[in-house]
Amino acid sequence: MAYSQENIAIMDSIIARYPRKRSAVMPLLHFVQATEGFVTPEGIELIAQKLELETAEVTAVSTFYTQYKSEPVGEYHVGVCINTLCAVMGGDEIYKSVSEHLGIGNDEVTSDGKVSLERIECNAACDYAPVVMVNWEFFDNQTPQSVKDLVDGARGGNPPAPTRGPKTLRTWKQNSAVLAGVSDGLAGEGVSAGEPSKLGLKLSKEGK
Repeated sequence: MAYSQENIAIMDSIIARYPRKRSAVMPLLHFVQATEGFVTPEGIELIAQKLELETAEVTAVSTFYTQYKSEPVGEYHVGVCINTLCAVMGGDEIYKSVSEHLGIGNDEVTSDGKVSLERIECNAACDYAPVVMVNWEFFDNQTPQSVKDLVDGARGGNPPAPTRGPKTLRTWKQNSAVLAGVSDGLAGEGVSAGEPSKLGLKLSKEGK
């Protein structure tokens, strides 16, 4: 797709934040996802031109990190943690249940394009296991039924709010723009670190 002048200006503003242009490669990849929904060859070429890199260098970054997708994902991308603690606490059962409920497997998208599913090795939120992330927003202490309700709400245009973070669940493209460094004005909404996450700090202050 052709990038608008507004999009080009945003990319230039992202690049301007860094003393070395090549340092902007990761946020620019997120911005391509915010614009196109996934990392396209055209997006890679544009980034390479702007950062004066080879396309192979940009591709190497986009294929190394799992947050960058080379194929379209759903408007709501659901990542179910199946690493050890989440698995023991029910993550495997959640993944199996929601996969059957949606009729899709790992890295697949529902026919309406609303929801995609991914097995995540770690969502870095073990204190809230089992954890699911949707568009990189946390849904803590989940069950098979709560995740089925979550994806049904998303497909119906009324997804539940994340457990922590913004009061509304933003779309894949909207949150990709945030990861690129484009503020959505919601950084101060909701709880960022809950009590389980702060327990160690609390105990240390009490000298325990």
